[in-house]
Amino acid sequence: MSTATKFVSGLALLTCAAIQALAADEHQRPVIDMQEMLDASTLDVRVLQDWHTVDGPIATRQKIVNIKVGEVWEGQDYRSPVRMVVPLGRKAKGFHLTGGHGLRDFQRDMRVNGVDQVLIEGGVGLVHTMVQTLNQSEQAQLGKEMDDKFIETLNPRYSIQYWGWPATLMRAITAAYAETEHFEKGKIAMSGGSKNGATPSSVLIQDRRTTAVHATVSPIWDSPLRMCDEAAWEELRDFNQRYVDGITDYAGKGGPERLLRHPFLGGTFGPIYNRRALAAGHSWADLQRTAESVADNVFVTRNLTRLKVRGVDMFFHPGTHDFVNFDIAWGGRHHPQIPLYLQCNAGHGQKPHPAAERNQANKSAFLISHFFDDAPDMQQTPAISHQRKGDRLEITVRSLANERSESGRIWWMYDRGIDGSAAYLRDKFPDDQWAEMDWDDAKKVWTAEIGLKTGVSHVDFFTNHRRTITWKSVEYPTCISSPYTRVQLTGM
Repeated sequence: MSTATKFVSGLALLTCAAIQALAADEHQRPVIDMQEMLDASTLDVRVLQDWHTVDGPIATRQKIVNIKVGEVWEGQDYRSPVRMVVPLGRKAKGFHLTGGHGLRDFQRDMRVNGVDQVLIEGGVGLVHTMVQTLNQSEQAQLGKEMDDKFIETLNPRYSIQYWGWPATLMRAITAAYAETEHFEKGKIAMSGGSKNGATPSSVLIQDRRTTAVHATVSPIWDSPLRMCDEAAWEELRDFNQRYVDGITDYAGKGGPERLLRHPFLGGTFGPIYNRRALAAGHSWADLQRTAESVADNVFVTRNLTRLKVRGVDMFFHPGTHDFVNFDIAWGGRHHPQIPLYLQCNAGHGQKPHPAAERNQANKSAFLISHFFDDAPDMQQTPAISHQRKGDRLEITVRSLANERSESGRIWWMYDRGIDGSAAYLRDKFPDDQWAEMDWDDAKKVWTAEIGLKTGVSHVDFFTNHRRTITWKSVEYPTCISSPYTRVQLTGM
């Protein structure tokens, strides 16, 4: 080999090493720079509608602006609209922050009603922004460029879900608190579903200004699939293939093989990017490193001690059949203390069980309880236990606060598919596999029995409990679930 060839080869190796070192450095940097998020001087506020009075069920003052969230990369701004709503004639102390709004929502005034009216009457403000895919905010080209760069580099800074959406909520907080004549610092509760449940959960972890989240059909915990554990993914692939091979009644387009290509089941914190990343030349180790680099920023279960010290409030509605929150069996086993409500057979696009609760007002009760000291507290997660007696399984549920809920209801299902599988999503709790529980007044517990079918390997079950919260003469029916439980029957 010539000296020149050796030099070029050595230079190539050095360049490759430099690129790898740079990529590693990018993964070590925090995805969110909180100093950047808190800097009101860089908001570059464009006023769309200045403060003005809006009549309605209750009069408010409102302002709509467009702010600079930040630079995705040098020279490329990412911007978002923000609406601020305060009570007429006084400052708002804290606010309820939501991102589930479209561009049209910022072209007209907001008429305050429902729980938002209750909050405004109590002196709590409202802040709206836009946590949506970028094609919905007329930034489709930027969205595609960000997605392509993320797959190329696996740098979370280029991801709308790891950087863009959390940064949007954080910058909206900064914009609201910059309006010092209209807001004073107080509690900040966030709520929403899907991407607008996941994003507030991430913000609650990273932004100490926030104090509560009520999230539906969105990720909660760092299960092996989410952390890109290759063995878990291999198990999932094998299970799914066996399940699909056994389907004889599939009526959808593309045949049952289509179930193997679901865009969400197994995703780290949203849509699956594993296949594209592997096709782009990344390894499973790269995927695991990326998942680990974002996990502390997105999964509340990685931060329970810190969140407890901060005194935050949390409540989740994961759905029992949701393709975003596809791992409630793992979550129930490893994090039974997480407060949640499981509406049976619910999830994105799913039809709930015929016996599922229909009129719960958990979000309203949660927000009222969080913001107002004289409002009743939400129910605590009850403890659940079981004991096998022959062909029966005895279930006992006890309130940790020694309170009797108004009702107890149990659902069960035999041999449900593993977390993240097509079977997990497709096979529902049967219509007849539920029951009202019995109250044991002497022991202060709810009880039920499940008959165990022969030939089954495991049974899943959970219970729901209702309690009505009354505040200022208004009733809010609330529901809480016991931890989702899977009991292995073979070998018992």
